[in-house]
Amino acid sequence: MPRGVGAVGEVDAVERFRRRIGVPGLVDVHTHFMPERVLRKVWAYFDGFGPTTGIEWGITYRQEEAERVALLRQFGVRAFTSMLYPHKGGMAPWLNEWAADFAGRTPDCLHTATLHPEAGVEEYVRKAVEAGARVFKAHVQVGAYDPADELLDPVWGMLAEAQVPVVMHCGSGPVPGTHTGPEPVERLLARHPRLPLVVAHMGMPEYTEFLDLAERYAEVRLDTTMVFTDFSERFTPFPASELGRLADLGDRVLLGSDFPNIPYPYVHQLEALERLGLGDEWLRGVCYENGARLFGL
Repeated sequence: MPRGVGAVGEVDAVERFRRRIGVPGLVDVHTHFMPERVLRKVWAYFDGFGPTTGIEWGITYRQEEAERVALLRQFGVRAFTSMLYPHKGGMAPWLNEWAADFAGRTPDCLHTATLHPEAGVEEYVRKAVEAGARVFKAHVQVGAYDPADELLDPVWGMLAEAQVPVVMHCGSGPVPGTHTGPEPVERLLARHPRLPLVVAHMGMPEYTEFLDLAERYAEVRLDTTMVFTDFSERFTPFPASELGRLADLGDRVLLGSDFPNIPYPYVHQLEALERLGLGDEWLRGVCYENGARLFGL
């Protein structure tokens, strides 16, 4: 673990950031908690990421689950998510059962659920919504599916009607997938314009195209996960020419971190946002107010 990570110094640094911008806490819409055996496979994937891509991706926070929860609380994170996702059919129902149990024993975790285009998806998504799911995760890259797949059409309609947000990894970073990019999402939104869609990683690297969709559809939001950090700026820099549009969309940008699966300390995401120079009002919205409003906190 890098020097200082998880130590008093880092907790103090996050607290100083919160005090500087004037927020009572943080709302992080993109954190990962999942069954341990699944999480270990995710970590193994990132451990092997460097040799296959040339991009070293060390996991900063490999503590046990309880320690990771405690650390988020020390950082002042008032609400977070258990982003989890299936890579094949048949996984989503039992992942949802695990997530419901996790949310039940972790009251500051927003009850998270997931889905996959398969027979029975409408039934288990309805079950999750009725059980109190407050946010869904869709991972187009890992699941290798078209978000506009007709099997998912009734599900998107259900979530739009219930106004349950969906955090969707649909950009082509870090590795493109068959159905990543803005075009499939544009087809989805054309059919379900009221779907509360949170574009993970701001659609990295197709930042401009996903900003276009956010401007066109009032229920589209963007999360900051890994964007603007030194790590991401080396490979997929956010275009400086788009900062004005990002400022204008400040009420629909949400803090996301990818904790614990990040190759740098948590506070770096916050510092990366601050150094954009978009002002404390923008930062307050991104780091707390927008998420609190979206989830009724």
